[in-house]
Amino acid sequence: MSVFQLSIFDRTIRVACADSALESLLLGVYGSLLCREAANDLAPDIDYKVSRGDGIDENQRFCIHRVGQEPIYSGDIGLFIYQFEKDMTILLEEMRHDLYFLHAAALEYRGKIHLLVAESGGGKSTTGWALLHHGFNYASDELAPVDLSSMKVQVYPHALCQKTEPPEPYSLPEQTLNTERTLHVPVSAMPCQLVTDSLELQSIFFVRYDSQAASPSVKPVSSGEAGARVYANGLNQLAHPSDGLDAALEIAQHCNCYELQSAKLQATCELVKSTLDKEMAG
Repeated sequence: MSVFQLSIFDRTIRVACADSALESLLLGVYGSLLCREAANDLAPDIDYKVSRGDGIDENQRFCIHRVGQEPIYSGDIGLFIYQFEKDMTILLEEMRHDLYFLHAAALEYRGKIHLLVAESGGGKSTTGWALLHHGFNYASDELAPVDLSSMKVQVYPHALCQKTEPPEPYSLPEQTLNTERTLHVPVSAMPCQLVTDSLELQSIFFVRYDSQAASPSVKPVSSGEAGARVYANGLNQLAHPSDGLDAALEIAQHCNCYELQSAKLQATCELVKSTLDKEMAG
């Protein structure tokens, strides 16, 4: 039995692994979030044990057991990662009521954080991955918790997840972890720097992919409309006063908000970058 501990949003997650392959997998996804100092001396806020199932039931090949809770079973590695992430995220949201959790990719450019928000399949992670090849640095591809007191975004640099292989010239590296459902790019294989500290939120792009569009386009969004979109993509709205509506509007009013219709990926990246260069210059 091997043990490691993660530090996420100032909370400690202990993971005991009864299987070396599962340990390697989880370290590939969450390795950049390892506790660096006196990990074994920290009392964990969340305590997991992961193992392989008994091999009899194909839907119970892998097991996630959180102390004090019923085990969670999965039949494949892709589902195992998804269930581990989901359970841990829900607990972290409950522990950090002070943060407004957004389902968004978070990238750093010129010292500020810029969010990509999209519906499932809307191109958030693919656009984020491509932007890492254009001078942006990686903070998260999934969670963007905003500290409302400072308007800084907490970083969550786990492996970037893709559902399909991106087009050239943005192919995934050889180190990518392939599962039956998803592709995970370890932080160590990314073509950029890792953001390790929270930074102020500067802009939000609401992404919508249009395969029929000849070129991408971007237009400003009013704070009212942006606030509604922020609220729709929140994960813990009800933990905040007024059911999170005031907080969503506050976030939208703090930053510049855009609707981004993405099309050809390289042109989309160039448009995002030029938009931010103009914004930050003026």
